[in-house]
Amino acid sequence: MTRDDIARLAAERPDFAAIAAWIPKGASVLDLGCGDGSLLRYLNETSAAKGYGVEINDLDIVSCIVNGVNVIQNDLDSGLSDFEDNAFDFVILSQTLQATRHTEALIREMLRVGHEGIVSFPNFGYWKNRLRVLLGNMPVSRELPYQWYDTPNVHLCTLHDFEMFCDRYRVAILERRVMTGEREVSLLPNLLGSTAVYRFQRGI
Repeated sequence: MTRDDIARLAAERPDFAAIAAWIPKGASVLDLGCGDGSLLRYLNETSAAKGYGVEINDLDIVSCIVNGVNVIQNDLDSGLSDFEDNAFDFVILSQTLQATRHTEALIREMLRVGHEGIVSFPNFGYWKNRLRVLLGNMPVSRELPYQWYDTPNVHLCTLHDFEMFCDRYRVAILERRVMTGEREVSLLPNLLGSTAVYRFQRGI
């Protein structure tokens, strides 16, 4: 992967850079719903991270293999029983949380398999999404590119929703970054941020 490739990925997926900032050099990573393996390649280039991807789509599996990414074909909703406790430093769910059916079970599995978890997701509370709903339509955007009838998203949420979820299920949030494009948002993040990235661990 060239420097131009890294810069292009960072521009296309700002959450990649946010995630990479939390991954120490040489960390072991499990990327759930890894797609074509772009995040794992990015983390390998920026943090020398090693690990595996989990993906169900046949074409993405082929892309991972072509890209030299270790990948296992599996349905996330069936759990992570193939992996031992604390097998990885980080388990990542990047722009996939909203497409999972059993969110609580998957988050628990992430924290069984990894010492820490990282998720990124589109913030449904972003003002443009609210406006689109107010005008009578489901939002379609860079972060939410699907029409209502062909979307894989089943559990859209806001920042507040995710944080309430973590509080209810004893997930300890360590850090949060909220962005619109490549710009980090600190003022009214649930309203002005289009993408959220959270780092967390098992709570007490």
